[in-house]
Amino acid sequence: MDSFTGKLAVVTGGGSGMGRELVRQLAAAGCSVAACDLNPDTVAETAVSAQAEAGSGVLVTGHTCDVADEVQLLRFRDELLEAHARDHVDLVFANAGVGGGSSFVDGDRAEWERTFAIDWQGVYFTARVFVPLLVAGGEGTLVNTSSVNGLWASLGPGMPNTAYSAAKFAVRGFTEALIEDLRVHAPHVRVALVMPGHVGTGIMANTRRVHGQPGPEDVGQADLDKARAVLGGAGLVPEGASDEELRQLLTRLDNDFKDKAPVTAAQAATIILDGVRGGAWRILIGQDAAWIDRLVRARPEAAYDYEELFNEAAVAEYTSVAQAAAAPAT
Repeated sequence: MDSFTGKLAVVTGGGSGMGRELVRQLAAAGCSVAACDLNPDTVAETAVSAQAEAGSGVLVTGHTCDVADEVQLLRFRDELLEAHARDHVDLVFANAGVGGGSSFVDGDRAEWERTFAIDWQGVYFTARVFVPLLVAGGEGTLVNTSSVNGLWASLGPGMPNTAYSAAKFAVRGFTEALIEDLRVHAPHVRVALVMPGHVGTGIMANTRRVHGQPGPEDVGQADLDKARAVLGGAGLVPEGASDEELRQLLTRLDNDFKDKAPVTAAQAATIILDGVRGGAWRILIGQDAAWIDRLVRARPEAAYDYEELFNEAAVAEYTSVAQAAAAPAT
């Protein structure tokens, strides 16, 4: 699919972050888009801004939908087909995601299962609802967003990330399994797997909203103590830091995650769309994702032995190999 002009794309999680940028860039490229999000206000803003930047013949619509609920996705499907007067879609970006559910052992079960439902079942239900509409068209592409945590199921020492990582591994496995399935049963449809590293999005604020959690400035004492333990274990909290200093640190980390990321949401969307145009099935975003991918694939037995995985010699060796592989032939 070397051109998006005249196509119809579906984007879940289109209210912010990479989803919003995908909607805007697709519309600017001449593609009509139906975006959905759990937040009705942000997806409406996305639709308005993308429509304003689009050329003639492009329609952008915003819809409210919880992707963890197949009934809501079916309603979204019916709404967009009517609004766009189409009987099929050409592109589906299963992009919606949320954090949370860090510990299976010691965490809140409801939060864990809500996170897993959005991040895994949301992708699965999106495929169930929209793959038939991709098959009904002349050519189509399903784009599923996993994560660097679909390569490596941790955030590092003292920072488990089980619900998110489990879901993203499931997305990765499902997407790779679809390659041969589509090749056999719907060869005009293909699938692509997106593996972002650290991208500057509002996922932290969105995660709190989904789970009904307060912002850093309003965190209660119990949650503050948990944050102190987690961040202290990762070496991010100075010994003896006051509660107020910890709140300030949480606020700074929240802001820095979005504002100081090595890759912006707009850049990530461009990488994804370039990959789709180029026919890639595996799209890594960011040097951190490429680095983790190299290290874990090269030394899987050391994946969770952090000192061994990230020791200086190993990092230098595999970085050198990667640079040599990327260098032009002479």
